[in-house]
Amino acid sequence: MLKERMWVILLMMVTVPLAGEFKFYPFGDTFRVSLGTPVFFLFLLWGRGIHPYISGIVTGTGVLAFRFLVAVGLRDIAIEEAVYLHFPAFFYYVTYAFMFHWTKLNERHDQPFMIGLLGVVTEFFASVSEMAIRSSLANDLISLTAIEQIIFIAFIRSFFVLGFFNIFKLREAKLAEEEQRRQNEQMLIFISNLYEESVQLKKTMQNAEEITRMCYDFYRRLKLSETKKDDAQTALQIAGLVHEIKKDNQRIYAGLSELMSSENLQDYMNIEQLANIMFVSNRRYAESLGKDVSFSLYVEGNHSPYHVYMVLSLINNLLANAVEAIEKTGYVSLHVKQKNQCVEFRVSDSGPGVPPKLKEVIFTEGFTTKFDLSGNPSTGIGLTYVKQTVEKWGGHIRLMDDYKETVFVVEIPTEAMVEKGIAR
Repeated sequence: MLKERMWVILLMMVTVPLAGEFKFYPFGDTFRVSLGTPVFFLFLLWGRGIHPYISGIVTGTGVLAFRFLVAVGLRDIAIEEAVYLHFPAFFYYVTYAFMFHWTKLNERHDQPFMIGLLGVVTEFFASVSEMAIRSSLANDLISLTAIEQIIFIAFIRSFFVLGFFNIFKLREAKLAEEEQRRQNEQMLIFISNLYEESVQLKKTMQNAEEITRMCYDFYRRLKLSETKKDDAQTALQIAGLVHEIKKDNQRIYAGLSELMSSENLQDYMNIEQLANIMFVSNRRYAESLGKDVSFSLYVEGNHSPYHVYMVLSLINNLLANAVEAIEKTGYVSLHVKQKNQCVEFRVSDSGPGVPPKLKEVIFTEGFTTKFDLSGNPSTGIGLTYVKQTVEKWGGHIRLMDDYKETVFVVEIPTEAMVEKGIAR
């Protein structure tokens, strides 16, 4: 951080004196009007980590040294005269920095018009201080016309700088908004994955509860038999272990639920926003696999905002599968339309299709055609999860394959997906 500030100070010492060489003399004397002031004003507004007093002293010293060297070295002006001509500029920048700090301009970034007005006041006092020094050295008085021209020039330069500064701020805000949107998209995808895992975990908890009950019933039956005491104890131990697994799952489920509910994100979004999130994440996924995949969205009818995690956890699974199915280049499309009392999602891809012998088992739990680099199969729960979840909410999923494109069609009752109707 200190190194960055030193670079900014060094840049200020170089840039402001150079900008000051673009100048004119409105009063025909030694008082100049240049681009040095707008550049210095912009540095003060932008460099909030550097105290204005430091900026004023450093810049004033830099301007004085630069103009002195130019006057003595290039224009053969006597040293005394060079000091006389350019020493007042040092007080100009010091006074400017003092007024900038005193008016608290860097605390008013949300008040652009006030920045412009106070910038005029700041430059006015800095210019008057310089002119006062020059007038005292020349035994002359500051005319009213000079004061009016100073105010006019201060208005032009201050609001000119303000315009540039606001452009930079808008650009910065746009970049920050884009970054926040990207982070929100990643968080939504992350939470949708947690949502999917929580559904599976809840199912495991139900299975564990059922196994515990069956083991305990088995234990009671064995206990009534005089010849199978050891078997009864074994059954009781199994029931106890399964019960502990269920308790662990309950704690994990509670943690996942709390994590998902603690994130300050929208629970419902329109389909265009959801599609954009899924397309962005899957476009990155395709790039990571070295594939060139295009995505398209087609929406028919009017759609209420849908539950974010439900749509993302279901449809994102199908989109990811479509990306994996494409060999090198291809397309993936998502069609969404209202159909009676249901919403229909169609995920199509230009992959090689599903072989006929696999169509009957593609939704079977544990079935997979995906293997990692070590030859280990994936869990095979993606399509199984989608099928079980869709059916749980009263819908259905089917595969359509015409050897031109592969299409998964998901239909879910609309009332199960919209606000106040979401199935829990």
